[in-house]
Amino acid sequence: MRNGEGRNGGAATGYTRPPRRAIILSAGQARRLLPLTESVPKCLLPIDDERTILELQLAALAACGLEQVIVMVGFGAEQVEALLATRQPDGLDVQTRYNPFFETSNNLATCWLAGAEMSEDFVLLNGDTLFEAPVLERLVQDASAPVTLAIDRKAAYDDDDMKVSLNRGRQLQAVGKTLIPEETDGESIGLMVFRTPGPDAFRAALNRAIRHKAALQRWYLSVIDTMAKSGLVSTSCITGLWWAEVDTLDDLIQARASFSRRIKVNPRVDFPALDQD
Repeated sequence: MRNGEGRNGGAATGYTRPPRRAIILSAGQARRLLPLTESVPKCLLPIDDERTILELQLAALAACGLEQVIVMVGFGAEQVEALLATRQPDGLDVQTRYNPFFETSNNLATCWLAGAEMSEDFVLLNGDTLFEAPVLERLVQDASAPVTLAIDRKAAYDDDDMKVSLNRGRQLQAVGKTLIPEETDGESIGLMVFRTPGPDAFRAALNRAIRHKAALQRWYLSVIDTMAKSGLVSTSCITGLWWAEVDTLDDLIQARASFSRRIKVNPRVDFPALDQD
């Protein structure tokens, strides 16, 4: 897990309205978290006594003014839909879309199946990325390129980090787990914004990528890496703001601890309570 804890992080100055829609990729089983995910999808694992990963994501999106969220589901889809039927933020329209190939595909295929939802500017996030509202606010403020990735920086990166290489300031040159230290300028946190013409360009790139034999085993960030070669992708550094990613049991433990500390430092409405029938 990678997480950043620093200043309390109020709303970024010059904040502009975010896209109306977000897409959350939550279709896989997350076998690295077994046995916790043997029968429960990762997005429904609790982070505190009240809320799951998905609920905290929805709360942060609602706090930033988004209106619609599409959750791409697969493993445990019925459980996700049952939760959403009773708990979601006021004023946020949350729907699901099903990936029937979740057992045999990676998230590139899930992204491709979400193509119909990419008809306008949108936010894309991984189903295991937690963040406070100021993270997305800063990303939206910086999102002048067709695609803008939120990135963090730290002293050293491990093999599991989705590393990024930049050129000419914030412009993305490459993204991937195999970048060597000398090429690495930060890591993608799994949150990005697409602005026109970004949605059309991404959808077209996904359509090309899905035709390759190995497509079902690829990450969607491999498509972002290809788009970066055309100068379409920029970055926004969110170092100092709170975020976390949950891939393993150790990640989950750290995310729970860092979230608890974050709430104690600043219990404001970055994570508002969800409606409950």
